[in-house]
Amino acid sequence: MPSEPLAILRQVYGYRAFRPGQAAVIDAVLAGQDCLVLMPTGGGKSLCYQIPAQALPGVGVVVSPLIALMQDQVAALRQAGVRAAFLNSTVPWREQQAIKRELAAEGLDLLYLAPERLLQEETLALLAAVRLALFAVDEAHCVSQWGHDFRQDYLGLDVLGERFPSVPRLALTATADDRTRQEIVARLALRRPARFVSGFDRPNIRYAVQIKTRNANEQLARFLDAHRGQAGIVYCLSRRKTEAVAERLRQAGYRALAYHAGLPAAQRADAQARFLREEGVVIVATVAFGLGIDKPDVRFVAHVDLPKSVEAYYQETGRAGRDGAPAQAWMIYGLQDVVRLRQMVDESVADEQHKRIERSKLDALLGWCEITTCRRQALLRYFGDDLPGPCGNCDICLTPPRTWDGTVAAQKLLSCIVRTGSRFGAAHVIDVLRGQQTDKVRQHRHAGLSTFGIGADLSVAEWRSVLRQLVAGGFVDADAARFGALRLTAAARPLLRSETILTLRQEAAPAKPRRAAAERRQRPDGEAAAADEPLWQALRACRLQLAEDAAVPPYVVFHDATLREFARLRPASLDAMLQVHGVGQAKLERYGKAFLEVLTEHARS
Repeated sequence: MPSEPLAILRQVYGYRAFRPGQAAVIDAVLAGQDCLVLMPTGGGKSLCYQIPAQALPGVGVVVSPLIALMQDQVAALRQAGVRAAFLNSTVPWREQQAIKRELAAEGLDLLYLAPERLLQEETLALLAAVRLALFAVDEAHCVSQWGHDFRQDYLGLDVLGERFPSVPRLALTATADDRTRQEIVARLALRRPARFVSGFDRPNIRYAVQIKTRNANEQLARFLDAHRGQAGIVYCLSRRKTEAVAERLRQAGYRALAYHAGLPAAQRADAQARFLREEGVVIVATVAFGLGIDKPDVRFVAHVDLPKSVEAYYQETGRAGRDGAPAQAWMIYGLQDVVRLRQMVDESVADEQHKRIERSKLDALLGWCEITTCRRQALLRYFGDDLPGPCGNCDICLTPPRTWDGTVAAQKLLSCIVRTGSRFGAAHVIDVLRGQQTDKVRQHRHAGLSTFGIGADLSVAEWRSVLRQLVAGGFVDADAARFGALRLTAAARPLLRSETILTLRQEAAPAKPRRAAAERRQRPDGEAAAADEPLWQALRACRLQLAEDAAVPPYVVFHDATLREFARLRPASLDAMLQVHGVGQAKLERYGKAFLEVLTEHARS
């Protein structure tokens, strides 16, 4: 095994050069420094601790929050020839003893542990008896009590600095604003850590947000029509909806599986395993699914309900396109989503300070949904990053929305909320504005109000758009405790007095159900398939068979990007295959001949 980082990168992983930021982190770890590492999902965080663990004497201990993630990463490392193992409740007792003996004999480069296992006194004593290269705390944002993925067991990880003061520690995450970064350093007690914050941009992901219509199922169906046969995730807010959507997708011919915390553990484990190992599976899930998912070929992440925060949205959409190929992040939402999420915050057991933070995060996400400028620029700005110009790969850049002066319309709506006593939800206020003689209007004698009928020039959908943008802009609040009753905020007063001009976006008509040329061009296998479809399919079939024989996910054998390079370059020897991105020495020895046979066969035909 080579000891120089670049040699390890080339021989073990088959990559010619480090990605931006990786080499600097590795150098700091090799120098014995603690590190805080923020890299976008798919940016190569794992190599920042895997390579030093192989270069340094001793074992690198990786703290990982999920058993499935440990199994996945260890399987991939072993396929690449790295001495790796994990200890958790799924490992039989005899196998655990064998791993401990291997650890004591310095036969491991990497050992993966869940935080609760690591913090057991028996485990700490076991580690104290061996030489340690480093500690890597993956998904480090889980330590933040203000974050969206808080894990109680992470709070005890500061003991690593106390018990092993000379061992460098890395805290790694893809999602952390400045406040969360400070909390990670404090709670893990990192000592003068070197801080590495890579750009948050994922340029291969196309962001798109639509307003949820009454036929949200049809909206999802239109989106998924362009992604048949591709792996993806559909996020829902409730468990019931998760199962209903999964069933509808199965009836429509998709290989769809439901996943939420209320399902039996065995069913959840089976769904996750199928998603990782099989191709073209769609997981329909609550936020209980996804933390640490390392599947590189997820081509889309769809939200059919509003997430809880910008951080949650970024983390969830970041599970798409980890291989760098084009992917889509698509979301639909409506005002009812906002009311429901605020109700969940209000009814939670958290203290008032925590609730205020959660509300502000929801407001920030809602504001992002309603913007009329580049989504990527605004998303990166939230995390303190900067994009000099519009991205050209979001819905707003591709189809700029029309805007209009909505000041007078907003004043009418705000006045109607006041005139009706700030006690009613959107439907009733809009009925009054449009002059509708409903039973509720007659019951409360609202036909006699000065605002009755003054908004007849706009449709219900147009008024809902005005209201949603007023909520997003902080002019109106929907009181979840009073069934969504609308009330004005302090920011509404200047608007009512015409001291503020309000520009609103004009809602576009829903897109027709078709697969646009741009979407077809986004297919990640398009280049290889167009060049030689039979060869591409033969390479994938070979990979699938090898993966089934080795009981690993297909991408652990080789990523799609490597197969595309095989199809494009047509290497005619094992030495030539070793020059292909993603082909390391161990994988060449294990799989090279099988793929070379496929390439040779197609060269003859």
